[in-house]
Parts: sequence; structure tokens; C-alpha cells
Amino acid sequence: MPKPFLSVIIPAYNESKRLPLTLIDVERHLAEAEYSWEIVVVNGGSSDATAEITNRFSHLIPNLRLLDYQENHGKGWAVREGMLQAHGNWRLFMDADNATSVDQFVNMMPFFKEGYDVVIGSRTVKGAKLEPAQPFYKQLLGKMGNLFIQGLVLPGIWDTQCGFKCFSEAAATRVFKLSRIDRWGFDVEALVLARLMRFRIKEVPVHWVNDPDSKVTLGGYFSTLWDVVRIKLWLTRHKYNLAIS
Repeated sequence: MPKPFLSVIIPAYNESKRLPLTLIDVERHLAEAEYSWEIVVVNGGSSDATAEITNRFSHLIPNLRLLDYQENHGKGWAVREGMLQAHGNWRLFMDADNATSVDQFVNMMPFFKEGYDVVIGSRTVKGAKLEPAQPFYKQLLGKMGNLFIQGLVLPGIWDTQCGFKCFSEAAATRVFKLSRIDRWGFDVEALVLARLMRFRIKEVPVHWVNDPDSKVTLGGYFSTLWDVVRIKLWLTRHKYNLAIS
């Protein structure tokens, strides 16, 4: 297959119920695109039929392929594998619950021409639409967490955790070769590394649908904050060797 313009990476862990509709929606939008594309589902040790369902859909969606792993190492690990094994000039990862549909990618494309290397979806910048709005306590925790992240490692980025981020091939390759975080804090680490490598980052508003069955728990929230502390310590101790990326 010729090198695709866009790779869509979908990390999946026990997503047999939500993944089929997501794959149908992604294929529906990309089938109308004027550029070439591929879909890469990364199955991280699911105990349900996630892998089997993806394989069935691969007969209906020619540009769909599965990276199948027997053990679960976390969302960050799955995204890293997908980013490094994708073939596209641009590599977008999105959530298996389709919280942000791939149709939002069109809003990112103008910034590629402006020289941005990393374009990320945001639920907080002007123009973003949340449907329905998150409960107040989640909004408050999110804002407090973001202020913590900005203060410690990423000033100026208002939503590090939206699961809709696109990297150029060069940025994806360099950033994810060095990334260490396997679970929830991987987004922060990827953006920190991109900034260290002087890749230009742009935050764009997206339409985000709140899933009441979201797998992000309060424990995941605090795990992310601990990961941020770890990233700060690694930066202070110069643990990231940019020379090898």
C-alpha cells in the first residue's frame, strides 16, 4: 500500500461494545476524504472480543489493520506502539468511544500548512463544544489538574488530556521513541517532549461528546498528576536523552 497521508490510531482495551460504531463512523468520514488513509487499532490485552471484531471489520475496511498484544500495559503504551508502527505522514490518535469524531481532523489540517508539527484537540479553548457538559466536580478537578500541569511542566497548554491529538511523522517518531509513561499521563509527556524538541504545537477546539461510561476514574486522575511529578523529576535529572531521538 502506498504511504498514507493520515494514520488514525485507536487504542482499545475491552472495547468490543463501543468499537464497532466507532470504526463505522471513522470509515464513513474517511471514505469521503481526498487524501489516503489507514486505521490502526491497537488491542492491549483485551479479554473480550475486541481483536476478533477488528479482524472482522478488516474485511469490510481495506485500510484497517490490527496490532494485537496479549498483555495490557496501559493506554500510553498502546498509543506509542500505534504511533511508531503507523505509516502515515500525519498520525492522529483518538478514543475508542469516539468522544471526538474523526471529522474534526479537517479543522487541524490548515495548521499543517502553517508549519505546526503537533495539533491537539482541546475542550477548553474558545469554540470547543461539550455535549453534554461534564458534571461540575469533574470540571473543577479538570481545571485544577490543568493548572497543576501548566505550573509544573506545560505552561500555555489548556487541555492536555483530550484524546484527539495529531503528530507529523517526524514528531511522532522522535517523541514516542523517547516517551516512558505507559498510562494516563502519557499525553503530558508527549507534549513536554515535543516542546523540548522544538516542534510547534497548536491547540484547536473540538466537539467532544461526554461518555457516561468513561473508563477514566478518580484514581486515573491522581495517577496522571503523579505522572506529571515523575516527568518533572526526569526533566530535572536530564533523563530524556534527546540526542538519540
